[in-house]
Amino acid sequence: MSQHKKYFGTDGIRSEVGKGMIRPEQVLKLGWATGKVLKDHGESTVLIGKDTRISGYMFESALEAGFIAAGIDVLLVGPMPTPAVAYLTQTFDADVGIVISASHNPHCDNGIKFFSATGHKISDEIEFEIEAAFESELVTVPSNELGRAKRIDDAAGRYIEFCKSTYHARQKLSGLKVVLDCAHGATYHVAPAVFKELGAKVVSIGVEPNGININQDCGATDLAQLSRKVQEVEADFGIAFDGDGDRVMMVDANGDTIDGDEILYILATQADFVVEGVVGTVMSNLGLEKALIQQDIQFIRANVGDRYVMQALREKGWILGAEASGHVLSLDKSSTGDGIVSALQVMAALMNSGQSLSELRSGMQKYPQILKNIRVEDPKCVVKSSAIEAAVSASEERMAGKGRVLIRASGTEPLIRVMVEGESLEVVEREVAWLADLVRTEFC
Repeated sequence: MSQHKKYFGTDGIRSEVGKGMIRPEQVLKLGWATGKVLKDHGESTVLIGKDTRISGYMFESALEAGFIAAGIDVLLVGPMPTPAVAYLTQTFDADVGIVISASHNPHCDNGIKFFSATGHKISDEIEFEIEAAFESELVTVPSNELGRAKRIDDAAGRYIEFCKSTYHARQKLSGLKVVLDCAHGATYHVAPAVFKELGAKVVSIGVEPNGININQDCGATDLAQLSRKVQEVEADFGIAFDGDGDRVMMVDANGDTIDGDEILYILATQADFVVEGVVGTVMSNLGLEKALIQQDIQFIRANVGDRYVMQALREKGWILGAEASGHVLSLDKSSTGDGIVSALQVMAALMNSGQSLSELRSGMQKYPQILKNIRVEDPKCVVKSSAIEAAVSASEERMAGKGRVLIRASGTEPLIRVMVEGESLEVVEREVAWLADLVRTEFC
């Protein structure tokens, strides 16, 4: 029987502030437990960043205290995108990088993400060790062995220069007008600088964080404001990041959405190296798979979660992968999903090809796909239900091989995700409504 984690989800630990593990006393002990594991492995330094949500101050202090109690030195970089923490962990030779963020969730949630010294998500084995340590009694090291804390002042500048270094095109972005939506999140002070310094004319929205407006009607999870702004200022395109900057979504000059699937298609078909194959997820649009096959590019699906896309890329020795939600991996540029870096790779393809954004993605025709999120108390119970399994089979049988159904539990929220995809929009709408109603009737 496989071992199950008690606290860690698919992307660290996340919950509503004040509940579960996301309470100050629990986060303090989590810092201590992680520090204890680091000590056991002969390691001594952790780097901590956060997004802009108001609870980040509280949890930054709690983690700092926990690590110091375990004898671990702490480097504090303040509000920084998640991928920036992965990069800075390597730059400052830290043993672990930690981000205090709930990514695309509202301000009332928060979470803790972990990176290894190489800028990758920590392993399942280390997560199990941390959970075991957390269950033990907190014992502070002697005073002369306590850790020390230091705040890093030039972290943003270092990360901006790194992002710029990943942009390789025959010319800079001069002459392009771009709207950036930073979701009032962690990219608010770095993304505009990156694009301006590369020559673009930048119009910024979502760059006034107040601690509670992160992801609120903006950013990668809500493109309506970005779409309107692009058309209003007659920009060439728009780019949206989520609250912690590891996702990117785009809109073209007409305000039409370009999601992670289409970004992956552009990167794979416009790459300046031979692309043998790419990795998507079970949520990736069937149109992406068919378009790539026509280009003789292999396509495989991983479970939802960028860690699983990363795992599949490593196994295959490939470079490019993505989730439709905007997590894009370009492993020749960054060790983790990076919204700014991914957007720059699309910009390089645009500048090198001389085509517009809509032209670059035109070779991929998306199938109608509808996703409904339903809040339930126990998502895992839903997916294990025999009634749900039977309903999925019945729905797929009705679509007669011209569509697919996926019902899965969110790894970060108490949600069931019901996805139906097929050739006919009418059929897709009918089936997703039927399945969603069944979930609500049986489990809500």
